[in-house]
Amino acid sequence: MTRGGSVSHFLGRYRLDRYRLGCGGMGEVWGAADLTLGRRVAIKFVLLPDVELHQRFTREAKALSSLAHPGVPALYDFGFADGRHYMIMQFIEGIGLHDVIAEHAPLSVGWVASIGAQIAAILEAAHRQRILHRDLKPANLMLCRDGSVRVLDFGLAFMHDVGMITLTQTGQQLGTAAYMSPEQVKGERSTEHADIYSLGCVLYETATRHPLFTGPNDHSVKTQHVTTTPVPAAQHRPDIPSGLNELLMAMVEKDPVDRPDNVREVYERLMPYLSGAEPLGDMTDRLPSPLLLYSRALSRATITGPAAESRSAWGDFR
Repeated sequence: MTRGGSVSHFLGRYRLDRYRLGCGGMGEVWGAADLTLGRRVAIKFVLLPDVELHQRFTREAKALSSLAHPGVPALYDFGFADGRHYMIMQFIEGIGLHDVIAEHAPLSVGWVASIGAQIAAILEAAHRQRILHRDLKPANLMLCRDGSVRVLDFGLAFMHDVGMITLTQTGQQLGTAAYMSPEQVKGERSTEHADIYSLGCVLYETATRHPLFTGPNDHSVKTQHVTTTPVPAAQHRPDIPSGLNELLMAMVEKDPVDRPDNVREVYERLMPYLSGAEPLGDMTDRLPSPLLLYSRALSRATITGPAAESRSAWGDFR
C-alpha cells in the first residue's frame, strides 16, 4: 500500500498509484500499473479480518469470473497474499453516475433510457448466471466517454445456492439505504425483482434529480421504502412521457410481483425512448467508439423469429 507518499508494489509486478480510488465496507480499491503487461488495472483489497467479509469477497470474484460481458469489468486474477484477499480487475475510465447526476440531472429522456437499457442488459447477463447485484446505486455505475455504462462492485452479488444463501441469514441488512428494495429492508430473500427496484430508484433519480426517498437518516429512508408511496416521477418532471413514468413507478412497487416480470421487460419498455441522447458536456464523445460500431454490426446479424423469441432467460432461474 502507499504510505507517506512512497511508491508501493504488490506481488512484484503491480505498482500502486499514490492515492487509492476509493474505500467502503468491503475494503479499498487502488489503481495500479501492471509492469509485466504494461496496462492499467484496478486492485481491490479486503481490509478487515472478518470471515463473512472474506466470503463475500470470494463470492464477488466468482460472480465476476462467470460474467463475460463488456458492461462488467474483466477479472484478471484473484487470491490471498500478505494477509489480504485481493482482486485484480480491468481498469475502467469513466465518470461515476452520481457525478453525472450532480452535474447534468435531470437527464434527457434519451439518456435515461440509454442508461437504463444498458444496465438492464447487463443485469440480464448476470441473472442468467443466477447472480443478483443487490447494491445497484449511482456510485456503482460508471459512464464512459463513448456513452457506454459499466456496472461495478458485485460485492453483494447473491448466487443462488445454499452456500451463498447462508451468508444473508445473519440479520445484517446488505445494501445502500436510498436504493434498497422493501424486501431487502425487511431481511427477506432477494430475487431479480430487488435489482429491478434498485434500478428503478437509480433511473428515477436520473430522470428527476430527486432520490425516490429522502430522510434525516438511513432508518427513515428504509422505512419509507416499505411504507410510503413515492411521488410519481411526472410530478417532478411534467415533460416525462407517460409510458416512461408508468415504467419507473412500476419498477418501484412495494410488492415484487407488481414490478416488471424481469429485466428483459424493463429493457424492451425502455427501448422506444432511446433517442435524443446528446453529448453530456465533456463527459462523453461525439464520435462512436469501436464498441458501438461492433454492437451496431452485431445487431444487424442477430437471429430473430419465433424460435429465438421463445427462448427465455428465466426458465431455469427459479
